[in-house]
Amino acid sequence: MAHTQDWKVRLHLFEEEGTTKAHAVLDLGGTEISGQGVARRNPHDRDVPEIGDELAAGRAMNDLAQKLLSVARTDIEGVAHPGP
Repeated sequence: MAHTQDWKVRLHLFEEEGTTKAHAVLDLGGTEISGQGVARRNPHDRDVPEIGDELAAGRAMNDLAQKLLSVARTDIEGVAHPGP
């Protein structure tokens, strides 16, 4: 039997005092996992907001991916070694 899921990721970007911050949330249908990302522009670099957005979003998604993999490892352990 085929297994199909539709998960949604929300990504919120905002800037505070030259620092771009990102918050990514994966909705697993009852459980949410979130990731954070930050990008800071060097004061000597040109101000290109898109680059800060890309870096912060990428870092938030990477953080989210690492947390999702951690959840999967925990689930694998639970299946491989069920409790009493």
